[in-house]
Formats: sequence, structure tokens, C-alpha cells
Amino acid sequence: MTTDVTPGTDPAPNPHATEEQVKAALTDTKLAQVLYHDWEAETYDEKWSISFDERCIDYARGRFDAVATDEPLPYGRAMELGCGTGFFLLNLMQSGVATKGSVTDLSPGMVKVALRNAENLGLDVDGRVADAEKIPYDDDTFDLVVGHAVLHHIPDVEQALREVLRVLKPGGRFIFAGEPSTIGDFYARWMSRATWFATTNVTKLGPLQGWRRPQEELDESSRAAALEAVVDIHTFDPDELAGIARAAGAHQVDTATEELAAAMLGWPVRTFEAAVPPEKLGWGWARFAFGGWKRLTWLDENVLRKIVPPKFFYNVVVTGTKPR
Repeated sequence: MTTDVTPGTDPAPNPHATEEQVKAALTDTKLAQVLYHDWEAETYDEKWSISFDERCIDYARGRFDAVATDEPLPYGRAMELGCGTGFFLLNLMQSGVATKGSVTDLSPGMVKVALRNAENLGLDVDGRVADAEKIPYDDDTFDLVVGHAVLHHIPDVEQALREVLRVLKPGGRFIFAGEPSTIGDFYARWMSRATWFATTNVTKLGPLQGWRRPQEELDESSRAAALEAVVDIHTFDPDELAGIARAAGAHQVDTATEELAAAMLGWPVRTFEAAVPPEKLGWGWARFAFGGWKRLTWLDENVLRKIVPPKFFYNVVVTGTKPR
């Protein structure tokens, strides 16, 4: 089992950006990507309720199956672009989608955590710090390339997809999920801002001050949010994203969308969790949040999908293949 970052070539994580670095990153999107994701790496799984158990295995596999239901499995070698902590690839590997994996991210901190997660799961995974617009692997290396919530961070999405097609073997497939739709991102951001404002102000009141995070932590979150506004570059109309994939040279391009009612619960819930002390939220809260999300996901898939145009859903999934 290989779980090493390439020795002597990949930079070390920088989890504590200085105020000067943050200021510089406001006009340098790739520096912002590194600083923000290094900053978040060690707490990212907790922040986004990421796990590597049945709950997230089923979720990841559901995103895969939404656009690749008839694929012969397993793939041999798969790569995750913009891996974060490995959520998508590692859970897909656990579901039987691929036997060997490679994780890549512009953030050294994220690659470090993803490799640690892979080692803890006993998965055959290696890793590289990588710019998505210039992937450091040879042509025709991978059978599958996946990513989750990564394309909207990349300045030149078409160039990144060209690179993805280059490193894929002929006939290989890519699947990118969790990309924000233009309309979905609009309502998600406004709900998040409203939730943050309401929670951080209500918890100033006497009897609710025990529900307020220390001001230092709230300030830290605000600094991270300032970088988040820089690292989130794009939103996508599903048809436009499909067009970008075709322009990059992909064949058999298809898209799907998901989460409308579920997103309208999920974003306020996540924002509220970030604004209050974690010890205040017990098992009952977790059961409410996950149970509510599951029920609204059922509503999305069985009712709203039939009557609401795809562009109104929050997440976009796109797939395509490399020509043979």
C-alpha cells in the first residue's frame, strides 16, 4: 500500500496564514486556494460532516451512479482532482468503484489529510500536490478521474478538463459532482449569510451567550469566509458546463442536477453549526439534520425533479469520456 506524498518535491502545509498572506491572496486566487484549504484541512471533515462509513459511501456512490449507472466495475486506477480530504474517491473505492487511487490537490494540507484517511482505511492510494491546469501525471495513466466540488475553484475549467482527458486512458471516464449551479449558489449564499447574521447576533443576548462561540473563533471564521469569497470562482448552468466539457474534447457528455429542498435545509444547518459551540449540538441535532436532509432529498428526487427545471437545483454533476 502506497500512501506517500512525492518526497522532496511537494511543499509542506501552511495551516496558519498570516494577515499579510491573506491580504496578498485576495488578489491571487491560487494562493488563496492554498491558504484557505491548508487552513481548513485538519477540521474539514468535522466542518462538513464528512465520514468514511456507510452514510457517505452511499452518498458518494449515489453521485457516481447518477451519471454512470451501466459502467463495468471496478476501474483499475482512479484519480481524484482537488481531493480535499479524500471524501469522494475514498468512499467510491470503498463502494467498489476502483481498486487503486491517486489523490491530488493544490493544497498540501488537504493531500496530507487525504493520504492519512486512505491509510486508516487500508486503501491503496498515493498522492501529489497538483495544479489542476497542469496535472503532474503522464498521458493515458488513469481509467477514471473524479472530483467533488472542485471545478468551481479552478480559474480555467476548460484547460483543467483538457488535462483530465490527457491523463485518462482512451475510453476512460471523468465524473465531477457537487458543483454549484448559478441559481442554487445565489439562494444558498443568501440563506447562509442570513443564518450567520441571526445566530451571531441572537447569541449576544444574556440567556443565550452560552451558545456563542468565542469572538476569536468567530473572527477566524470571518477571515476564512473572506478567502472563501476568493476561492469560489465559478457557478455553472448545467448546459454551459456540458458545453465546456465538449469544448475540451470530451465525448459522451452528460449532466445531472440534485438538491433543491435539501439544499435549503443543508446550508442554514451547516452555517448554524459553524456559529455555535460544537458541544451544544448533540446526537439529537445530528439525527435531525441528517434525517431532515434525507427526507428532503426524497422529495427532490421523487417530486420536485419532475416539475422543477434542472437549473434550479443546487448541485451539478457532469461526466464525459476520452475518445477511443
